[in-house]
Amino acid sequence: MDKNESKTIEETATKLFDLLGIDEPFEVKEIEEGAEVVINATDSGVIIGRHGENLEGLQLVLSLCVSQKLGEFKRISVEVGDYKKKREEWLTNLAVQTKERALSENREIALSNLKSWERRIVHIYLQEDGEVVSESMGEGKDRVLIVKPKN
Repeated sequence: MDKNESKTIEETATKLFDLLGIDEPFEVKEIEEGAEVVINATDSGVIIGRHGENLEGLQLVLSLCVSQKLGEFKRISVEVGDYKKKREEWLTNLAVQTKERALSENREIALSNLKSWERRIVHIYLQEDGEVVSESMGEGKDRVLIVKPKN
């Protein structure tokens, strides 16, 4: 990420946050997949929303606005109060437990009600595993992640 991209992300986030009434300090960090905007909020619950729905929407809108200004898609992750970090730790534990269950029962296990970014975390965690394979099946809200033994 160059200085121009970083400046564009910062300016766009400032404008969007102003429109939404988010008056909290934030910083832009470069990450492997794009950029992360870390909001230092005193009351993160409103920004995060129920099950992270507000946060997910904020991320999408910010990514689209920045991408439009840069002329190319730029993945923007928004973090508030370590919500996503804690959620990633929980998802990693879920992946381990699901793998163990799939192996002990020798059958596929379906994980439902995961958002696309949450399924992605589990896929990435299990992609190098020699004992199980993961795949997503279904469409829209019916999409599930399947973990099954490799045989």
